[in-house]
This record gives sequence, structure tokens and C-alpha cells, in this order.
Amino acid sequence: MHWQTTRHLIDLSQPRVMGIVNITPDSFSDGGCFATSTQAIQHCERLVAEGAHMLDIGGESSRPGSPPVALAQELNGVLPVLREAVALGVPISVDTYKPEVMRAALDLGVDIINDVWALRQPGAREAVAAHPGCGICLMHMHGQPQTMQRAPMQGDAVTQVLAFLTQQTQRLNELGVALQRIAWDPGIGFGKTVEQNFALLARQDELLAGGHALLVGWSRKSSLGAITGEPVNQRLASSVAAAVLAVERGAHVVRVHDVKETVAALKLRSAMLAQARTTTAMTTTGSNS
Repeated sequence: MHWQTTRHLIDLSQPRVMGIVNITPDSFSDGGCFATSTQAIQHCERLVAEGAHMLDIGGESSRPGSPPVALAQELNGVLPVLREAVALGVPISVDTYKPEVMRAALDLGVDIINDVWALRQPGAREAVAAHPGCGICLMHMHGQPQTMQRAPMQGDAVTQVLAFLTQQTQRLNELGVALQRIAWDPGIGFGKTVEQNFALLARQDELLAGGHALLVGWSRKSSLGAITGEPVNQRLASSVAAAVLAVERGAHVVRVHDVKETVAALKLRSAMLAQARTTTAMTTTGSNS
């Protein structure tokens, strides 16, 4: 499988790690750490050096209860960073729901539009449909950031997420967007209970039936803390474990804060699988001789 983006046809035969770069003062785990352009660019460079296959750069927090950011503030925050990031040699994603930011980012050569609203804001679908080849990540969110955890969704999350993402994909396809450009994100933690989030992990194969690249973000999420009892700044081990479990269940891209550790864990998985294939081949050859 491949994911078509602006400058890169991303090979998804191996799991890919997307490094998170938050240019915000109030993101739930690293707010304010990379709030200046210089800090954010240095962080981009660090994540690429640690093995990130792509970067996701955002200028507005989507944590529960987060207030919206003015358009001018978001543009002033993300554009200088995106301008430098597109020269780093890896696919660059911008995390935004504002069509004005989407168009400005695409004009700079950004590869992927990653939208927690799944392009439901006025003008967003048209902004990406007008572009000849940018990648798109559609995420499921129940409600909106300001209220989503006060009234989480009810019922079977897996069937609802699948129906929603299928519907939004059809709307894009009707505007001429090729299906190869579209990835899905089930939106772990976005208006869902702890049990629903883990149901999405346990039954992740049902989301693969749509045939789209699957991008999953468990990194430092509160559901991990609910199970382990760890505060957000101590969720490294559980975040890496969740990323590996997601990959084991077919995720193509994992969106993470802790790139170096996630890359290392996936290298171990790859080595184990390579040895398993070698053993299987030897056994098969031996039985046929």
C-alpha cells in the first residue's frame, strides 16, 4: 500500500512513525515547549535525526477544553516552521482545520493535511480537492474539543467511526479526490470513553476493511493513564507499547511524541518478523527436500 501526498508517494509496506511538533502554549503534554519558531524547527530536526519518517506540525491544541486559536495567530505560528520543515527531506503534515491555513501550507509544499474535524469546516473539502495531490488524514471526533469529554459518544464506537470515515471519504471522492490520497484516523481520545478507545484498538482490523492507510495516535493519551495510573509526563512506556500494539493490528502510521523510543521498538519487531520468515522458509525447504 502507498499513500499519495504532495511530494512523496509513501511506501506503507513497513510501519511509519510520524513525529509530533506542537507550536502551542497549551497542548496537553508538551504545551509551550516549542512555542517559538526556532524551538520548533530545532525539534523538527531532532525528530528527523531520531528516525521520524514524517512530521506533523500544528499551531492549535485540540486537547479537551482547549480554546480556539485566531487565524492570524495560527498562520504566524506555523508558516515559518513549515517553510523550514519542507526542506528536511521527509513528508510534512500540517495539523489544522482552517482552510486558510491549509491553502497557505500547501502553497509552501506541505504534503499532508491532517484535520481533526475531517474537513467538515466550511471550505475545507474544497481547499484540499483543489490541490492536485496532497495527502489527507480524516479523523473521527465526537463533538468538539471544548466539550467532547464532557459528553462522550455512546454505543459501539467501532461501527460509528467506520460509518463516519466512510461517509467523509465518499464526500471527498465526489469532489474528485483520489482514494489513494486519503488516510483514516479513528481519533483515540476524541470524545470517546476509555473502553471505546481500547475497543478501537482491539477491533482495529475492522477499520482496515476500507482499504485506506490507517494512522493512529495513542501517544501520552489519558486512556493510557486511566489504565496505568501514570501522569502524562510518565507515559513513555505505555505510549510505545500502544504504538506497537496498533502496528501489530495493522496500523500503517503511528503519530508519536517519543520518536526515538518508538522507532527502536518497531526495529525490534521488524527483526523478530524477519527471523520468523527465515525460520518458516527453512522449515518449508526442509519439508520439501
